[in-house]
Amino acid sequence: MNDSTGDSLTIERVMDILERGTLENEHGLMRWSSNYTFLVSIKEADEELTAVYKPRRGERPLWDFPDGTLCQRERAAFLTSHLLGWQIVPPTVLREGTRGIGSVQFYVDHDPDVNYFSFDETLLPQAARICAFDVLVNNADRKGGHVLVDTQGHVWGIDHGITFHSAPKLRTVIWEFAGQPISADLLQDVERLAAAVEDAGSKYRQALAELLSEREIGAFQNRIRHLLKTRKFPQPGPNGPNYPWPPV
Repeated sequence: MNDSTGDSLTIERVMDILERGTLENEHGLMRWSSNYTFLVSIKEADEELTAVYKPRRGERPLWDFPDGTLCQRERAAFLTSHLLGWQIVPPTVLREGTRGIGSVQFYVDHDPDVNYFSFDETLLPQAARICAFDVLVNNADRKGGHVLVDTQGHVWGIDHGITFHSAPKLRTVIWEFAGQPISADLLQDVERLAAAVEDAGSKYRQALAELLSEREIGAFQNRIRHLLKTRKFPQPGPNGPNYPWPPV
């Protein structure tokens, strides 16, 4: 996929609008979200786009994640996806909005009736990439409905608020690749990620330090090293649960 969101705007321009634009309208709460999630319009100059706004103060407290950090994890997931070049997470910023600071993410136009469980074989290579990504970021909630296909056939992953925990938390519906080798091209991208995380002076590492704790970053580094050592997709863990609920 080219460096595009699937329409005429580049990712760089979308990021500019998300960061600098004015939230023009709220179109209401999005259904089925466990946290307060709003569909909004953002306008900058003569361009307008639709985005998903998740304010920090609308986050539901969780027993195992620090309060008020889910929006930061959404941003960290995007930065990681972007550095890898995998374009899994839609462009996402952390900014002030009408309801305070929160994550603001480009809305991917998609068919809501299509999710991971309706994928055909042509989409499996993109699913494998998402599988590897979830291992790296320790995604605790990869439901089938958190995988979207845009109008160009590109697969995106959304809802990364419960990622980057320092303890093993991987819960996903994507276990088809368990035990299989990871392709050389994906591993090459992971090696580039490893170098960026190890470099305390890199912009990526500095950005992570503002979003995650040092312990979480250290655990992230360990997951990267382990993946590069095994070069395989992991098997479901012995301590479970390994699947999210509900699965969609």
